[in-house]
Amino acid sequence: MSSSRGNGIGGTGDGVPSSISSIPLTDVDAHAPGTASIGNLVKDATSQVSTLVRAEVELAKAEVTGEIKKGLQGSILFVLALAVLIFSAFFFFFFLAELLNVWVSRWLAFLIVFLIMIAITALLAFVGYLRLKKLRKPAKTIDSLKQASTVLPTSSKPGDKALNSPAFDKALDPQRR
Repeated sequence: MSSSRGNGIGGTGDGVPSSISSIPLTDVDAHAPGTASIGNLVKDATSQVSTLVRAEVELAKAEVTGEIKKGLQGSILFVLALAVLIFSAFFFFFFLAELLNVWVSRWLAFLIVFLIMIAITALLAFVGYLRLKKLRKPAKTIDSLKQASTVLPTSSKPGDKALNSPAFDKALDPQRR
């Protein structure tokens, strides 16, 4: 899915961009050494952090959108399994049971038909489960956030250690224990 807003994100069809255009950051060494004021340095740092955060949000949005589409496809198979069970059960039960009644007793014919419909429902539910099992975590976003946390300055204040905590790492990578 390609975007027509001119943000430089091309699509692969599953919602995840094939590439994200580079984000032009201002050159931190653009000022001659010793001539940059503290205000200019703070302004440069603020604009670079802002650009980095916007890029991270855009990447996360693109990855999550692709995974949501895969999840919806798997969910649709569960809905189809239920629809097959409900709509075809009445007519197909009686048709097949009456057909089997030619060779076996009536109660056994209806039992066989019931078991066939349960098997079809289980097969569709299993295929839907397999589709949902293929969902993956947004690895690119997690890696990018981990890289960004190494670049961002850390605070030595006791209350500001959220980015360097094991809870933050666990939130980024739930499989890590």
